[in-house]
Amino acid sequence: MLAFLGAVMHPNQHKEEFSRAYVRAVASVAGVKVSTDDVDDDSIDLKLERSGQCSPKLDLQLKCTTDIIPKEGDLSFVLKLKNYDDLRRPTLAPRWLVVLFVPDDAANWLECSPDQLILRHCAWWTSLAGADESDNRTSVTVKLPRANVFTPQAVTAKLDEITSHFRPASHTA
Repeated sequence: MLAFLGAVMHPNQHKEEFSRAYVRAVASVAGVKVSTDDVDDDSIDLKLERSGQCSPKLDLQLKCTTDIIPKEGDLSFVLKLKNYDDLRRPTLAPRWLVVLFVPDDAANWLECSPDQLILRHCAWWTSLAGADESDNRTSVTVKLPRANVFTPQAVTAKLDEITSHFRPASHTA
């Protein structure tokens, strides 16, 4: 159990709550709504949606890890097979796996001052849409491209891309 600032929370719950807060901060800056379903049977933790313009949606599976961030190359994360299969199958709304890397000590995850709020370290995303079926029985190691930092700009770009697919064709008489 992890005790921090007087609270007792299981380490996995602690990471889950922090990853949700991280995504909500990014979504807020991107100007998009965040929602959840009452039941999580599709490996979707949060949904991002922009109002209007066909209301594009992006579904997210969140993970948080204290794994070391490599200095170079893509990042790796071991994902349960059920989550992998849910995220690779065809769906109407695109799905991203978002993995937040945090320091070992939860006391270092966040720093507050009158001038700034710092969340450590960083989250990366990947899409597993169309990925091959795995022969593994329990988990799959997925790669997160280093360029895929989970930012407000990345969220906005994806929602813009979704919107562009739904522009009505112009009608001529």
